[in-house]
Amino acid sequence: MHDYRLIVSSAMNFSSATDALRHIGERMVQEGLCRDSYPAALLEREATYPTGIALDGHAVAIPHCDASHAIAPAIYLIRPEKPVAFQQADDDGSINAELIIALVVTHPQEQLKLLRALFGQLQQPEFISSLLNAAEDDVAHCFSERILAAAT
Repeated sequence: MHDYRLIVSSAMNFSSATDALRHIGERMVQEGLCRDSYPAALLEREATYPTGIALDGHAVAIPHCDASHAIAPAIYLIRPEKPVAFQQADDDGSINAELIIALVVTHPQEQLKLLRALFGQLQQPEFISSLLNAAEDDVAHCFSERILAAAT
């Protein structure tokens, strides 16, 4: 498993999923983790293949796009001030994402391992609660321990 750079932001306000995706795209380019093509590719991918997921008592969005737009692997965890409406991945409806987990992968096979580990943990309501309620300084450690260690 490649070393993922974990970035955490809390209490951000977004007017829409598009607003959140634009922020993610700009931030990942500014951080030197993605190519200039990433923001547009992220928006395009979300429009075609929505990433909102309804879970037991919670909802998350997992935006990502093709590895060709990535420079280095990263995960951007965003705990918005208020939930952000994303289109559901498996439905025509929308969900109010309490947590946004943006994935930047450089190797598609690693993305599959990461998604498997992530979906396994997202089925555990206490995992999402721990990410939502942890102090900002502890979120990356909580995520790494439960997801990245499991994906290796």
